[in-house]
Order: sequence, then structure tokens, then C-alpha cells
Amino acid sequence: MQGSARRRPFPAAAPGSPPPAGPLYPGRHGTVKAEDTFKTSPFHLDLWFYFTLQNWVLDFGRPIAMIILPLEWFPLNKPSAGDYFHMAYNVITPFLLLKLIERSPKTLPRSMVYVSIITFVMGASIHLVGDSVNHRLIFSGYQHHLSVRENPIIRNLKPETLIDSFELLYYYDEYLGHSMWYIPFFLILFIYFTGCFTPVAEQSRMPMAAVLLMGPSSLYYWYLVTEGQIFILYIFTFFAMMALVMHQKRKGLVLDSNGLFLFYSFIIALLLIAGWVAWLWNDKILRKKYPGVIYIPEPWAFYTLHMNNLHAAKESS
Repeated sequence: MQGSARRRPFPAAAPGSPPPAGPLYPGRHGTVKAEDTFKTSPFHLDLWFYFTLQNWVLDFGRPIAMIILPLEWFPLNKPSAGDYFHMAYNVITPFLLLKLIERSPKTLPRSMVYVSIITFVMGASIHLVGDSVNHRLIFSGYQHHLSVRENPIIRNLKPETLIDSFELLYYYDEYLGHSMWYIPFFLILFIYFTGCFTPVAEQSRMPMAAVLLMGPSSLYYWYLVTEGQIFILYIFTFFAMMALVMHQKRKGLVLDSNGLFLFYSFIIALLLIAGWVAWLWNDKILRKKYPGVIYIPEPWAFYTLHMNNLHAAKESS
């Protein structure tokens, strides 16, 4: 035989046998296949319920637990109850997001999901440290409705370079931590949202359980946007979702029950944000802390300014 040996052809696959493994058959979350077909997923009541519950308990509830529980249980130089809530949130939330991605009927980009989850965990962990110190400063008289340098307990620090350290801590908490936390969070939700379309119009309806769960879910997104100061990120995500809905509608595709739940939750949260801003529109003190075109006060700044003073007045009377 002259030259190199000829390669043997692959044997023909038997009828009904599974296709051979290899690069032509990527994994479930690998590269998107051109022949992706639209399947329908039932409403993920378990995941959405756990997701909403842990958001309320572990995220919204952590500063409340820190304030309510006796200070003797968690000294100021040790992690507070809210810190342990935050640690649990940093583990449970990415796990639930991954489970949500796994249930998508569409093949999704695996690398983007993994990088987003890693960034999410890192950002939430940075926020854990900064937020822990900032919330514990409340016991020393720190007022969240004032800037760092305007706080009475901060501006009298000596040497003045300590004030820069507290501003750095605030930057890690409110800016870097929030950005690395919330950008991948909404990116993962949007990636999942891209697979929530079906060609069957009858499947575009939500069960009663989804309707009942939509209230607390929307209210949490209101808290997330206002307290996290991420309105621009939120509104861009919502516009991207709305543009995708209109684009898919021209193809004859509609949202399934999971997509409707997520989309309506965003809409209701947007209405709640508008009502919140309208209610505090003429608050001069909060206006000073949140200058500029986008005025969205934080709930905890409102608490330290108004509710905390109300509680102090009741105790003194």
C-alpha cells in the first residue's frame, strides 16, 4: 500500500441508537444549537417560592434581625445575626439561580452563566463585609440619610485620614459590591428569560399560585432597586426584556408561565418604585443626599431619618 494508510470509515449507526458523543453534540448548557426547538416548562413553583422566601428572609430580613435581636447575643466586634443571614444568602441564591438555569427549556451559554455566578458570589461577599460594618455603625449614631463626611460620628475623627478609610468602606459596600452583585444577578435572570418563550398561545398563562407569589416577588424587587440604588441597571434589564418580547412576538412566540411571572413582577415593581418616589418627592433632606435627575431614596435612609426619630420620640414621652 503506497502512502499513509487510509482511514476506516465510521460504521453506520444502528436505527434508533443515540448519536455519538463529541463536539457535534455539545452539553445542555454549551454552545447554542441552530436547531434548538422551543419546549415548554411548567411553572417552577418550588424554585420561585424558595427564591422569593430566601430573598425576603435572608436579604431584607438581615438588617431587621440585627436591630431586633439583643446586642448581648452578637457583640459589635463579632458577626451579627444579619451577617450570618448574608452568608446563607451568598450560598443559597447562586444555587437557586443555577437550578433555575438548569430548568430552562432552551440551551443557554454555559460560560456566561458560570462567570456571572462567580462574579455574583464575589460581589455579594464584598458587600457582606462593608454592609456589616455600616449597619453596626447605627448603634454608634451613624445616620444613613447623611453622607459619610456629614455624619457627626465620622467628621470629628482624628486623624482625618480615618474618614477616607470609612469612605473606602462605603465605596466597597454601596458601589463596587453592589455592581458585582447585581449586574450578574440581573444578567442571569435575563439569560433565563430568553428561554421562556413558546409557540403555543394556550401555554401563555400563569397558575393561581404564580399570581399569588407575584405580589411578594414584585415587592422584593422594589426593595432591591431602591436599597441597592440600581435603578439604571433595573430599567435597562426591563427594556431588554420588553424588546425581546416584541421581537419574539413577530416570530409567533409568546411568554410561558415562568416568563410571564418574571415580566409582570418587573412591571409591578416599576410601579411601586414610581409610587415610592412620588411619596418622597418633596423630602428636602433626602433630596440633599440623592441629588441629580434620578431621585430614588433608600428605605433604610428613610428609616433612620423618620422612623428612627419617631421611635426615639415615643421612648422619651
